[in-house]
Amino acid sequence: MRAILIKPETRSIEVVDVQDRDDIAHLIGYDTLESDAVGNAGDHLFFDEECFLRGTSGRFQIDKLIPVSGVGVIVGMAGDTLRDATIGLDDLRGRIQYL
Repeated sequence: MRAILIKPETRSIEVVDVQDRDDIAHLIGYDTLESDAVGNAGDHLFFDEECFLRGTSGRFQIDKLIPVSGVGVIVGMAGDTLRDATIGLDDLRGRIQYL
């Protein structure tokens, strides 16, 4: 399914394909996943729950969500089921701030 990978160290945003939460954990680099809703269309930003405890470098913030340290992945969700992310890359670029 369509997901968006955010790498704050390189300030890159790219579309990637994921099949499940294991793929998301692999992209983030840790299996302690947390997520926050991004907008009202069902998209969620997944990130390492312990990112600040680990001292992970590279930080970013989307809209007014809490800042995230390290890699993030946006995926759509319907309940507990993953689905394609709906947010467009241009829209996301306008809503993300690198810290």
